[in-house]
Amino acid sequence: MGRIAVVNFVSLDGVIQSPLSPEEDRDGGFEGGGWVSSSSDDTVNDFMRNATVGAAGMLMGRRTYDIFTDAWSQANDAQPAVAAMNRMPKYVVTSGTDRLGWQNSHRVDGDLAPAVRSLKEESDGDLVVFGSGTLIRALAENDLVDEYRLLIFPVVLGAGKRMFGEDGYPAHFTLTGSVISPNGVAILTYTHNRAA
Repeated sequence: MGRIAVVNFVSLDGVIQSPLSPEEDRDGGFEGGGWVSSSSDDTVNDFMRNATVGAAGMLMGRRTYDIFTDAWSQANDAQPAVAAMNRMPKYVVTSGTDRLGWQNSHRVDGDLAPAVRSLKEESDGDLVVFGSGTLIRALAENDLVDEYRLLIFPVVLGAGKRMFGEDGYPAHFTLTGSVISPNGVAILTYTHNRAA
């Protein structure tokens, strides 16, 4: 049985929008993109590489899928994280009908909750969710997240898309890992009590 593990960069005020580049997502007039670069360090990079290489697959919304496809599908496979992303199955929640061009990509069909439960049953490892704010909120509303691995950056952005919405399913998590990087990024792992 697999697990859903959300792995995300988060500002102190809960923003997850456009962390790596100003061009990623300018919805709502967001101008603060690229906010992780000043605090990233080897600890952050190692954590993200391990989360990616250790995953059985990725679960993502269509916008994140398109961003990742542009950034990584043609990148050099000599990097272990890139090779892992290109190799692993990518499950995409989308209402669109256009073709999914990245190798080993699969459309998630039907109602979200039963489809994701089915993916978990068929998986032998973690299905990681990067970015994908709309998807994360839907997963949380259906109590489908087994673990949050949050990299909390020492920055307040004041505006932008947040990871959690107003409607969530009450759930209890246990802190199962914590690291503070040299540049002050708090890397916190919270495991759902049902999965601890």
